[in-house]
This record gives sequence, C-alpha cells and structure tokens, in this order.
Amino acid sequence: MKAIICAAGRGMRLGATSPKVLLEFGGRTLLEWHAVRLRAVGVHDVVIVTGHLHEQITRVLPAIAARHELTIREIVNERFREGSVLSLAAALPEIEGREDPILLMDADVLYPAQILERLIQSPHSTALLLDREYSTADDDPVLVPVKNGRACEFQKKWAGEAEFVGESIGFFKIGINDLTMLAEETRGRSAGAVVHDSYDDVLRAMVLADRFGYVDVTGMPWTEIDFPDDAQRARDVILPAIEALP
Repeated sequence: MKAIICAAGRGMRLGATSPKVLLEFGGRTLLEWHAVRLRAVGVHDVVIVTGHLHEQITRVLPAIAARHELTIREIVNERFREGSVLSLAAALPEIEGREDPILLMDADVLYPAQILERLIQSPHSTALLLDREYSTADDDPVLVPVKNGRACEFQKKWAGEAEFVGESIGFFKIGINDLTMLAEETRGRSAGAVVHDSYDDVLRAMVLADRFGYVDVTGMPWTEIDFPDDAQRARDVILPAIEALP
C-alpha cells in the first residue's frame, strides 16, 4: 500500500513561515510523525506532494526516510496557488495502473497509528474516517452524513436528515476498483488554464457515487492544524492523549 500525503498548501490561517508539515510537536515535525505512524502500520512507500516553500521540505526528506526505513518521493505542484485538485493531479502517475489500494492523507493532521490501522483494516475497500464529535464554532469542517450505513455526502455547511453526521478527518483509503474513478475525476477537474474545483470536489463526486464506506473513530485523539490555537492544543492536549494510548 502506498500513502500519498498532500502538503502543498500555504497554511495562511496559521501564519507560519514554514510549511505546516514542518511544525514541531514533542520534538518531531508533523512530517516525521507521519513517517512514524505509517511505519507502525506497515506502509513503507510514501509520496508527498509539496508546493509552498517546498525547498524546506526537500532538505529534510532524506534524513526522515533513512531514520524510518521508508521510501519517500517528493512531487512538487508548481501550481499550488491555483487549487488543491492540482496536487492530486500531480500525483496521478503514482495512482494510475496500481494493483493495490492507496491512502490519501492531508498533511496537517496529528493522530495516532490506531486511526490509520482502523482505516487500513476496514472491510470497505474504499473508506473514509469520520468523527461525530465536531464543532463549527471556529472552523468550517467537511461534514459526512451517514444514511443506511454509507457516507452519502461530503460537504461543508451540510444540512439535512441523516442517521448521524461526522467530520471528515482527511484520510481516505481508495480501493483498486475505485482508482480509475479517482483518476478520471481528478483529470477532468484539473484540466484547462483556470481550475475551479478542489481536492474535496473529487472526493465528493466519489461519495455521491456511493463509493465510500466509513470508519467511525469518535473518541480517538486527533486534530487538524489550521490555526495557532490548533497547534497549541496539539502540543498541550492531543499529543499527550496519543502517547497515553495503549
């Protein structure tokens, strides 16, 4: 299984002078935490799509790969300012023609290995992670309503009837039979000189086509890091909670 980490964004809300994936938590960068967690669940093949200040990431990749015995390849999305779907488009050569599933992962998440393990071991060939304990007070999460045991929408500001609703964590397992749809949606939405669609639009199309099962990881410690308060909470609350897990 290959992991594709999307780390091209500018992280403007965080106001950092380096890519978010190089923020440190407990003496390790977020990028190194990804390496630790992926190694723990047996994923050794990693692709990272970079863009904003990518030179800073390039410098540290060889040492991280060596320390954790991973193969890490970098793909630079030169058009990172134009939309997140272009990061997925840049990774298409790593997706098409594969004969095993892939993991798609947002780079700005701190999490335990158990979350990845549950995604990989899910009986659903294509699956996403969701958390029913979410807030819209200071952020605008992508919401995933569930009906009849399936994810039925993938959208911010969603409103409607469902058995329950969770926040997407930003990690996805794409099964072999769904790689073609992923590639076709990505290629179609990234064509042309001006791109309006996002990475989320590709995933939403697949959810609406009933391709995604879900894994409920409510209660597990994790956080997306978008704002300075998120980074502080990651250091003070989330990382200690992760380290306390059995």
